[in-house]
This record gives sequence, C-alpha cells and structure tokens, in this order.
Amino acid sequence: MSDETTEANVDPDQYRAELEAKRREKDAFFADHPQSPIPPEEREEFSGLEYFPPDLQYRVTATVSLEPDPEADPVAMDTTAGREMRYLRVAKLVFDLEREDPDLEGGRYGLAAYSQEAATDTLFVPFRDKTTGQGSYRGGRYMELEVDGDLEDGQALLVDFNLAYSPFCAFSETFDCPLPPEANWLEVAIPAGEKAP
Repeated sequence: MSDETTEANVDPDQYRAELEAKRREKDAFFADHPQSPIPPEEREEFSGLEYFPPDLQYRVTATVSLEPDPEADPVAMDTTAGREMRYLRVAKLVFDLEREDPDLEGGRYGLAAYSQEAATDTLFVPFRDKTTGQGSYRGGRYMELEVDGDLEDGQALLVDFNLAYSPFCAFSETFDCPLPPEANWLEVAIPAGEKAP
C-alpha cells in the first residue's frame, strides 16, 4: 500500500465520516437485504450494529513476513458447528500498538493472515483479543485486508481494526464460521470495530 494510507496522512474528521457512512450502509444491508444474517423475524426490531468509537490508534502499519510454502502445511480451523475448515497461512503481520491511555497495554504483536487459495489479493485475518466475550463477539472477529499487486516479504500493509467485524454466526446459529486459531489470540484489548450483537 502507498504512503497515502498511513495514519500520518489521514484526516481524522474525513476518516470518521467515511467510516460512519460505511457503518450506516452495513446497517441498511442487515435490516433489509434478503442475505442479511439477521433472522427475518428479528429484522423489524433491528436498530443497527453497535461499534467501538472510531480510533486512529487502531489503524496500524504491519510488516509482512511471508510463509515459505503455504500449501505445504494447511491450517485446520475449528468452526462454530464443530467442523474443520482448511486455510493456507500465507503471512505473518507484525505491528506495534502505541497507546495514549496508560491503562491500556501497548507493544509489538503479530497476526497470521490466511487464504483458502494460493491467491493473496485478499487476506483473511480472524482474531481474538481481550475484548472477546467482554464487549465483542465471544467467537472472535474477522478482518479482510485488500492487497494491491503481489504480496511481498517485508511489505508494509495497512491493518485497520476499526473495520473488524463479527462473523454471521454471531447473529444466527444457521451459519457455520471458522474460529480464530490460537496463533491469532492477542493478549491485548482491541476496543475497535464491531461490538457483540
């Protein structure tokens, strides 16, 4: 990603306005769309998703460390229905969290990024953190990261936890969702993105 995506070049007011517009769009989809995960009998009472406030300190630049051969050792992720789904672990994303609040722990962290195919134009990043079950969905949350061009070792990649979302199984047991593997259990609170439904 280009330098234009880094936090230093982001206008906070514009960022907040764009994020809140995306959230309103998602609420409209959940309320009315036939493919909404909200059960039809509950849609009339649906008043929108709950979110942590937008916060630019959870928009971080990660360094990509590519896996040598993702297809050699697929990862089996347990699902909410007790099955297994196989993913390729294509990279590790290493990033720093700098906290303005002294009560929140900062430091360096890493998350594995996955794909179901060898293609790396979209990375699947399921994770748990210390808000899991304490404000965010008990099964963990997801991020999908878009990659421009080929993913390269040492590349800088934007990771925006404000875009973290709950899987569809958080809204209905009819869905079967992969659970974040232990490699992606962060020992830190990430109060950003969607809260528990």
